[in-house]
Amino acid sequence: MTGDEQPTTVGQLPTPDRERARLPATLTRAVWLLWGASLVALAARWWRGEGWELPGLVAVDGLTVVLWTAVTFFGGIVHSYARRYMAGSRTIDRFFGRVFAFTLVVLVLVAADSLVLFWLAWLAMGLVMADLIGHVEGWAQARAAGALAQRYFLASSALLGVALATLWWETGATTVSGLAGATSSTPVLLAAGGLVVAAMVQSALVPFHTWLLSSMTAPTPASALMHAGFVNAGGILLVRFAPVVTVEPAVMLGVVLVGAASALGGKLLKTVQTDVKGTLGCSTVGQMGFMLLQAGLGFFGAAITHLILHGFYKAYQFLASGSRVEHTAPNGTSDDGSTGAVGVAVIALTALAGGGLFAALTGKGTALDSGLLLAGLVVLTVVHAAREVVRQSGVTAAVRYGAVPLVALPAIAVYAAVYGVVEGLLHGLPAVGEPAALTPVHALVAAAFFLTYLAVETGVYRRSERLYVRLLNAGQPARETLLTDTEDYNEY
Repeated sequence: MTGDEQPTTVGQLPTPDRERARLPATLTRAVWLLWGASLVALAARWWRGEGWELPGLVAVDGLTVVLWTAVTFFGGIVHSYARRYMAGSRTIDRFFGRVFAFTLVVLVLVAADSLVLFWLAWLAMGLVMADLIGHVEGWAQARAAGALAQRYFLASSALLGVALATLWWETGATTVSGLAGATSSTPVLLAAGGLVVAAMVQSALVPFHTWLLSSMTAPTPASALMHAGFVNAGGILLVRFAPVVTVEPAVMLGVVLVGAASALGGKLLKTVQTDVKGTLGCSTVGQMGFMLLQAGLGFFGAAITHLILHGFYKAYQFLASGSRVEHTAPNGTSDDGSTGAVGVAVIALTALAGGGLFAALTGKGTALDSGLLLAGLVVLTVVHAAREVVRQSGVTAAVRYGAVPLVALPAIAVYAAVYGVVEGLLHGLPAVGEPAALTPVHALVAAAFFLTYLAVETGVYRRSERLYVRLLNAGQPARETLLTDTEDYNEY
């Protein structure tokens, strides 16, 4: 495949014949039917206020139905998009088979009550995703990326298996629900540590983010499914096993620290990325850190809300990543790098109003507990989003300043409403409704967020060449997965 012997052909992709299009069309319809069934299950759960179960095997509760609805919706979008994206591919049936199998496995995972069934679904989920990462035939880099991801996922499954076996040996429970009464002991603490590290690996938190940044060989629909769904498994794991990870405050503090480290690390890594998908990958690393941080603060409902909303956003970003590549000259709508005194005032007032609105609508941040840190994160998020709007030079100052509160505050209200719905659906799950007590560690985390934000937004961190090089190295994919020559991926 030299590229010198055959001319490059550019043209419309061939429309697959009916025989080849049959399986993708069938599986796409099946996923959308599953989404419809999930909506029915969600409505029934909301109306009845109780779930149903097959004792010892599966338990359909509020967490199950909300995740079923989200997973099948994302799956339907990816299936529909991939029908055109994969058109003409010789491996289209295999690709759709893997994507549909992944969707089914996740549906089993979020409903599993049996410890064995949960572990098997976790293992299968990782193996199928590794296969999707290495899906493209003929690319040594794709095979290397799939093999790398598989090693990470097998390690995560091994950690989870050891943790679950330890819990079974210590408590005698064979189901997730049977762990509701877990008490603090050395084996339980060791199992909780194993659960946290397994979640970190699966969610690509720092320092386990290399597999995610090396996975760009996956077809774009698979990347969307990965970033919108697969990496969320860490948050799901902690929510499911909340009685174990909350058994000791020190474990929750550990979750806060690893989540905060990844959130800050992902933000810094993102600043040195030069390609669209690499930037999105580092963004996912940071967002998964936020998800685990919220769980560590005791706000498991906020973690689930975050993974759902982030899933919507990141699926769109990946599926639209091709349109982000510019082939035109700058058109004058770019960031001009300045804010000004009036802009600073608008941003600050909008951020404080957004934090207050969030606190008023959710009740989080109105007491002297970890809710203050959660509300503070909302304030920082509004600051970042508002600053991006204010710094745009393509519209008049009056429009920019007026748009900030008109967009930010309704968005916060929508977020708070979704949070309220999710929290209501999670009501009754063991150990998911209590915020953590404030400690000096939480104050240090808040200070770290504030200082890192200032460093990034003011550009101070760029003065250190050593930091830049370290970030650049830390954000590199594994060498064997890099595509460095067009001949490596020139199909013609």
